[in-house]
Amino acid sequence: MSLPRSHFRYSIDQYLDIDRTSEERYEYLDGEIYAMAGESPLHGIICTNTTTLLDNQLKDGPCFVFSKDTKVLNGPAPRTGGRKGLFSYPDVVIVGGEMKFFDERQDVLLNPVVIIEVASTHTEAFDRGEKWLRYQTWLPELTDYVMAAQDEPRIEQCSRVPGGQWVYSVVNGLDGEIQLRSIDCSLKLSDIYARVVFPEKKPENPIDRLKDMIPVGPPPG
Repeated sequence: MSLPRSHFRYSIDQYLDIDRTSEERYEYLDGEIYAMAGESPLHGIICTNTTTLLDNQLKDGPCFVFSKDTKVLNGPAPRTGGRKGLFSYPDVVIVGGEMKFFDERQDVLLNPVVIIEVASTHTEAFDRGEKWLRYQTWLPELTDYVMAAQDEPRIEQCSRVPGGQWVYSVVNGLDGEIQLRSIDCSLKLSDIYARVVFPEKKPENPIDRLKDMIPVGPPPG
């Protein structure tokens, strides 16, 4: 997500008209339209690897895997002229079984069970903050929200457990593995990051070490 298209506040109907007739992709948040930023080569490799791994495991079952070009609605049921809601384009979306759509165009999903985002400097704060809060609130069938780092082999995962609570976990290193139990899949980090050349890390700054000592909690749950 980048800067808003303008400071004009659009209705959901206006946003859908723009997004559906444009060659570009736009996300929508409570009246504002944001142009989707272009992806880096690392982002593309990680997305492609992850989508391929999931598709290979799910192709004979009831689940469907979508990548990058599928909109997801997070918000109350839109009303005519309304502006409240989030329309987003997750990097990877998995639907278990029957797909539910916003309208007859069938281009906006309502019931993902797994969403995966590849973190970037442009979107990471939003992915961890407002987007994650909306996902928890408005996607009752969502069981897993996963964020993959670009600069190192690191996967963060929030999973819904019985009772509706969310559990946060993180896996570091190419020898690690994550489990997506709701869809009976496992992903090795060595496969997710296959052929990825990580950027060289800058020399450590003592000030950064102090910042790292400040406790940081998991995403809201």
